[in-house]
Amino acid sequence: MPSAGRQAIVCVDDEAVILLAMKQELRRRFGGRFAIETALGAEAADAVIEELESEGVEVILVICDWFMPGIRGDRFLVALRERRPGIKSILMTGQADDDAIKRARTDAGISVCITKPWRPEQLARAIEDCLG
Repeated sequence: MPSAGRQAIVCVDDEAVILLAMKQELRRRFGGRFAIETALGAEAADAVIEELESEGVEVILVICDWFMPGIRGDRFLVALRERRPGIKSILMTGQADDDAIKRARTDAGISVCITKPWRPEQLARAIEDCLG
């Protein structure tokens, strides 16, 4: 786990291979600036965020897949915003419908929606814009 006082980005997806690819990409790009953590699904993401916060690590961004079992990414991000309004969010999807994306923008305050497969430059730019 990262040391206290650092900031973290949490990536949420139900596919381990996607999380691994995203984590490697973000570590190459932002590893010195942010801790990069992953969670296999929404429930695991809540636990990761709580653990980071208990260690004094500020979670500043959650990048979440839309299509996951249990709870869809847009609904998870809405709930996250209600509990932790200071955390920014990006929705990633290969299959979200327009209503889900609209709901995520309005109710969860997502900064951007990125389609899968993402392009590394697109994701990096979205993160930079989001964290400004």
